[in-house]
Amino acid sequence: MLTEQKIIDVLSDIKEPFLHKTLGELNAITEIKIKEEKNHASVKILVAKTGTAEQLQLQTEVVNRIKSVGAETVGIRFSELPEEVLAQFRQAAPENEDKGLLSPNNKTKFIAIASGKGGVGKSTVSVNLAVALARQGKKVGLIDADIYGFSVPDMMGITKRPVVRGERIIPVDRLGVKVISMGFFVEDNAPIIWRGPMLGKMLNSFFNEVEWGELDYLLLDLPPGTGDVALDVHTMLPSCKEIIVTTPHPTAAFVAARAGAMALRTEHEIVGVIENMSYFESKVTGEKEYVFGRGGGEKLADELRTEVLGQLPLQQPDWNDDDFAPSVYEEDHHLGKIYSDIAKKVVETV
Repeated sequence: MLTEQKIIDVLSDIKEPFLHKTLGELNAITEIKIKEEKNHASVKILVAKTGTAEQLQLQTEVVNRIKSVGAETVGIRFSELPEEVLAQFRQAAPENEDKGLLSPNNKTKFIAIASGKGGVGKSTVSVNLAVALARQGKKVGLIDADIYGFSVPDMMGITKRPVVRGERIIPVDRLGVKVISMGFFVEDNAPIIWRGPMLGKMLNSFFNEVEWGELDYLLLDLPPGTGDVALDVHTMLPSCKEIIVTTPHPTAAFVAARAGAMALRTEHEIVGVIENMSYFESKVTGEKEYVFGRGGGEKLADELRTEVLGQLPLQQPDWNDDDFAPSVYEEDHHLGKIYSDIAKKVVETV
């Protein structure tokens, strides 16, 4: 039978990631609640910093341990330790702290993939452009920064999660691309209900606390629109380039112009526009049908004073049951070749 004491016993020896003291020593396990009829346990855990990659790793360990003593589902809330506890245990940060990807000496080129609205295929473009760059011998990372609507792990057929080595998170390597996503740290596709400041902390952790190694390009799949995460990226990465994704539909292009205008106002260079779902081509007749209209990508590129990097038709990838990646096009697929051409243009431009 699941009890409060069992939960305390199983969690007490876990070390808080910043102070390196156990949760038991810090009295950091609070507000334990058990719903016997649903076999559900919820706990509140106190940590030194919230909204970090370390918190997500701690969350995974807490969930696994509580399940090991009989819970079927687990709910966790995090809050910060009282200042007097922090003052007692806090250690001075090392002077030579590694600033990771945000270090001034870092040579990685950052490319944000943005759109004005959802549903235009921005994540599909992010995934396939990252894979196309990797196929051309580039060292590529991909951050699924669409924190509310993360989809990259499923799109790439990723079934394993990152591991921790020391105090660093090792990204998942898939199809030659190093991937990190909020989806790795959320149990059972749970919704994210964080506020803006916590999202900024999470994004900062993805830059600073993940062991990316040497990268030529780091792509960021941004949430649609011009919200908190996009603003944080513009603040953290002043040298970030941007690619805007739209469909040919006039409304999609009109809304995408807002994301482009935001990039220009924050002095981010727009590499180009990718028009997705440009047309449907019948396999029987070869006739092209412009399902969402025509000209949206070209009009948007003119407005933003950039170029159309490529036009992608509506077409499903060929699924490989042995190495399933449901949204990735093979290199010799018609769309795979278009993505290869786009990747070459990006390399030449960036």
